[in-house]
Amino acid sequence: MTNPPRDPFIDYIEILHDREELESSYAPQIPAIKNFNRLKLHPKVTFFIGENGSGKSTLLEAIAVAEGFNAEGGTRDFNFASQESHSDIHKWLRLGRGVRSSRSDGFFFRAESFYNVATEIDRQGFISYGPTSYHDQSHGESFLSLFVDKFKGDGLYLLDEPEAALSPQRQLTFLARMHDLVKKDSQLIIATHSPLIMAYPDALIYEFTPDGLKEVAYQETEHFQVTRSFLDQPERMLKHLFES
Repeated sequence: MTNPPRDPFIDYIEILHDREELESSYAPQIPAIKNFNRLKLHPKVTFFIGENGSGKSTLLEAIAVAEGFNAEGGTRDFNFASQESHSDIHKWLRLGRGVRSSRSDGFFFRAESFYNVATEIDRQGFISYGPTSYHDQSHGESFLSLFVDKFKGDGLYLLDEPEAALSPQRQLTFLARMHDLVKKDSQLIIATHSPLIMAYPDALIYEFTPDGLKEVAYQETEHFQVTRSFLDQPERMLKHLFES
């Protein structure tokens, strides 16, 4: 018999739109943020998907900051800023936390600012990240080194586009690592464009659309349907694309 999942670190997210005035002008107007009040999270894996600019990374970042993570990434022990570019939408968030403490392990990973995190690791001399600097590895190698060596399990992991530097084969390796972390009672919230990564079976998928947020099944996602159509008939798809 399979053991039931432990309580999640974060059970749900609420946005209190009138909580206080924000300095950010664009984030509150993103439809996916503007048009929802409460979002239930999966105790294991929740995916945020959608087009660029749809708000998935903005919301993930807000969750991370509300949870005490550094806005550019890292653990809760990181406190640096290369550029103050994040919105203050986290001030509107209320996190419905589970009974487990999310202070056991955790990491906020942002593909676009991981270079800055790697630089901070070198500057601080954090030996727990291994003997080889991430700057001395390829992007894909450094990503996987972090996911495999630093993520210990029984933690909360927020990942923004972890597939950015990973080949398809390495994305499958990442899927296996995700499953290992889930078996170790972790909770993951992932913003992604990858149809491989979002195939993880025991998960919720929320699509960020111009009309707001909606839950969607994997095979109903545009990512899956476009990829399958292309792989089924690449010549036809290319012909149609180039002619139009």
